[in-house]
Amino acid sequence: MNAPLSHARADFPGLVTREGAPWHYLDTGATAQKPRAVIDAVARAMGEDYATVHRGVYARSAEMTLAYEAARAKVAAFIGGAANELVFTRGATEAINLVAQSWGAAHLKAGDRVLLSMLEHHSNIVPWQLLAGRIGIEIDVCPLTLDGRIDLDAAEAMLTPAHKLVSLAHVSNVLGSLLDVTRAAALAHGVGAKLLIDGCQAVPRMAVDVASLRCDFYVFSAHKLYGPTGIGALWARAEILESMPPWQGGGAMIDRVRFAKTTYAPPPQRFEAGTPAITEAIGLGAAVDYVTALGLPAIAAHEAALVQTLCAELRNTNSITLYGPEDSAGIVSFALAGVHPHDLGTICDEENVAIRAGHHCAQPLMDHLGVAATARASFGLYNNAEDIAALLRGIDRTRRIFA
Repeated sequence: MNAPLSHARADFPGLVTREGAPWHYLDTGATAQKPRAVIDAVARAMGEDYATVHRGVYARSAEMTLAYEAARAKVAAFIGGAANELVFTRGATEAINLVAQSWGAAHLKAGDRVLLSMLEHHSNIVPWQLLAGRIGIEIDVCPLTLDGRIDLDAAEAMLTPAHKLVSLAHVSNVLGSLLDVTRAAALAHGVGAKLLIDGCQAVPRMAVDVASLRCDFYVFSAHKLYGPTGIGALWARAEILESMPPWQGGGAMIDRVRFAKTTYAPPPQRFEAGTPAITEAIGLGAAVDYVTALGLPAIAAHEAALVQTLCAELRNTNSITLYGPEDSAGIVSFALAGVHPHDLGTICDEENVAIRAGHHCAQPLMDHLGVAATARASFGLYNNAEDIAALLRGIDRTRRIFA
């Protein structure tokens, strides 16, 4: 189980406690630990290489501008896109808000419909609700299959020409269920709608090619991809970005400013007002290099083996309820009978095991499951069999305490 990625754990300085003991980090679905290569890249960019971008005529500024734009090209290529199609944002949340406030405000009108699903993260629900309150669009919710996948048969029956956008998670952050994006794209395009994909849980563990997926928008956050916080990306087809007005005003996104009228830069700069997250972008580029060198197929296989092992162990416990499909992508959500997930998480923490406990920013899904919260173990490339054993010890101790 530990090969071929067993060596990678040593690259992550955060995987030990302050006392030097192993820290069994099983909350990568919330945010990933950072490898030394990313930490060093950010430190260099913030230190001896630091300068502003797109403004200075001095050499270091020009060099930093080249490094920043090289990071953009690298991140775009990582998902099969072009540099002029990738906008740096503060994360996937801001990317979805950008689409809602720019593309949505420009292209949607009262009575138009947006299709979401029952398992969406709040970041793929609330921006559309805000837009609905502003312009009067309607939101429809696609149900799930019995094993926790977005029911595309139901989506096909629901979609009409009134639907202008379908916005879905590539991988559920609670259930780990994988969306058939190509079919979702065919269904959306069949009624003339655009397709937005939230790829936060997908890009750290599977190869993404936006051209093959045929989506129109793709968003993700760097910090789940072993990169820094405070940066993410919106990819969109070039012609779509061209049709979108600016959503924030300021420096860097302009062509010419006059009091009578301002003209704007072409995409992607049009959507990046102000001084950008320079060091964070370079850190994201380093994270892309890191996972690419390890190989996404190897990461996917490693995490799949961990999921299968943990689920097999949990199924042997009568007091455990598992949520989601058997081929979950790196995520195992479960409940221990008679124990609130927060109590389980607290006791596991005493065993140096970090899991997530709560609604996972997916309260409608919790309502659908009929629970207030679940416990969630989410894997990264650095996890191993010892992490699973530590979690099982924490669960066993919790069962004995609450017996």
